[in-house]
Parts: sequence; C-alpha cells; structure tokens
Amino acid sequence: MTSSSPIWLTTHARAQLEAELAELLAVENAGHTEAADTQDQFAARHQRQNRIAHIRNLLSNAVFGEDPPDDGIAEPGMVLTIRYDGTDDTETFLLGSRDAEHSNLEVYSPDSPLGAALTGARRGEQRSYRVPNGTEIAVTLLEAVPYSQTVTAAPRPAG
Repeated sequence: MTSSSPIWLTTHARAQLEAELAELLAVENAGHTEAADTQDQFAARHQRQNRIAHIRNLLSNAVFGEDPPDDGIAEPGMVLTIRYDGTDDTETFLLGSRDAEHSNLEVYSPDSPLGAALTGARRGEQRSYRVPNGTEIAVTLLEAVPYSQTVTAAPRPAG
C-alpha cells in the first residue's frame, strides 16, 4: 500500500524505522540464491521485500518531528482526547503512523475509521465513524495538542 499524503512521525519513530530498514537490507543483501530457497525462505524473503518497500514509502512521505500548529484542530501529529458520546469513557491517543512505537501512547492512523472521522475536528465538535460490524459510534473531541507538548503519555489499555 503506497501513500502520497504526508505521514507524521516523531524523530524517535524515524530512527526506529531507519534501523529496521537497515537490518532488513542487511539480511536481504547477505547474498543467497533464490534457486536454493525453500518455500518458507522464499515466503520470508517476499515478506521482507514488502516490508522494505513499505518502510521506504513511509520514510519518503513522512514529516519528522515537526509539530503541527497548536490550534486545537485534530490532525496528524496531535495527541487527541475524545469522549465516547453517551458514556463517561474518554481516550487519549496520538493521531499518526502505527508503523513505529510512540512511547506508551495508543496510536490511530489518520486513515483508520476513527482517525478519518476526527481529522479536521475542533474542540467540542462531535464526529461519528462506523466500526467493522456496521455500528456507528459518536465521539466528541475534548482536546488536541501537538505531540511534543505532551509531557506524560497515557498508558495503553490492558487487553
């Protein structure tokens, strides 16, 4: 899957992806012949090549460590706090790429149903999205702040 829109990543996430890419390329360039590959080795090599292509695409379209404006609008690079409407349940997460670890903070892609619904929302604005079983979920954006301004990250929910 390729993407032409910018993807927001922390500088730490960039370093992790670059290290993973270097490791994958080292294995790929180790020098073996495809004719000698077993079916499992061939499948692993194909998977590795796909991951290399994905990381290269991600890095070529990424914005690194550059915070979005602190304007309270939900966009990639912002830590969002939402309330699930009709409940007291809230959730705080980073709107960004799931391909790299961002501390203990849950990450939702802007392309996910929740991420797509919230992108562009302002504080207090209600949005809804559909989950895979077809149910529509309504949420309200409580806060949107740039990632670098979050001093402590919310722990990931257990389970």
